[in-house]
Amino acid sequence: MMNAIQNCTVLSNGVKMPWLGLGVWKMKDDGETEAAVSAALQAGYRAIDTAAVYGNEQGVGAAVNGSGIARDQIFVTTKVWNTDQGYDTSLRAFDESMKRLDMDYVDLLLIHWPVKGKYKETWRALEQIYRDGRARAIGVSNFHIHHLQDLMASSDLVPMVNQVEYHPLLTQEELMAFCATNKIQPTAWSPLMQGNLDVPLLAEIGAKHSKSAAQVVLRWDLQNGVVTIPKSTNPSRLKENSEVFDFQLSAEEMAQISALNRNQRFGADPDNFNF
Repeated sequence: MMNAIQNCTVLSNGVKMPWLGLGVWKMKDDGETEAAVSAALQAGYRAIDTAAVYGNEQGVGAAVNGSGIARDQIFVTTKVWNTDQGYDTSLRAFDESMKRLDMDYVDLLLIHWPVKGKYKETWRALEQIYRDGRARAIGVSNFHIHHLQDLMASSDLVPMVNQVEYHPLLTQEELMAFCATNKIQPTAWSPLMQGNLDVPLLAEIGAKHSKSAAQVVLRWDLQNGVVTIPKSTNPSRLKENSEVFDFQLSAEEMAQISALNRNQRFGADPDNFNF
């Protein structure tokens, strides 16, 4: 069921992860992040996605720890950055993230990008962190099928999550199918196409449901079984993004939106990223 913001998917290890969360990419750690996360938590969000490279883990931690909400009711994700990859360096980087977050554990720890020659050792570090109980789940971000296959061929654990760029102009259907087959939960970053929502079909479908184009896209994500983490610092937009559990897109509407695919990226291609 997806009829409330607290609804969760269940990861392969049994951990519950909310379908909708707040992404904090590009938010400043000068009070902006803490204020946005606090507003999101007050609006009912229970998942926050940050990363070491965002430079705002401290703001996330301050908001979560000062929210008055039990820590086990909030799902916190962070990521190991490219320059920290490798076994020992990833372990040290995680320790630093934990200090900034001021937490004993995170709910999900991801490898941020598949740095060639390093991501396997980084994954080994994540497995150790998971075994130590300092991350309730571990996964990857921006991994193509060939990266996943390479990692899985020599690891003890299959990634529980793969966070990738995903939206109506980049549906990545083969990757989604691979993740489904291997019980890897996909998560969408930049689900709102970095604001490029001026698509007539989205407005048309939105009008039928009295919803915005952004709400239509977020609902399309959810009905495709993809966790989504839109970013916003605006309290009214945070609220709008959360109001996607009171309507349902028809099978025809879902197909029409998926047919918008152009394999268009607004972010980097993992095979051509400047690591």
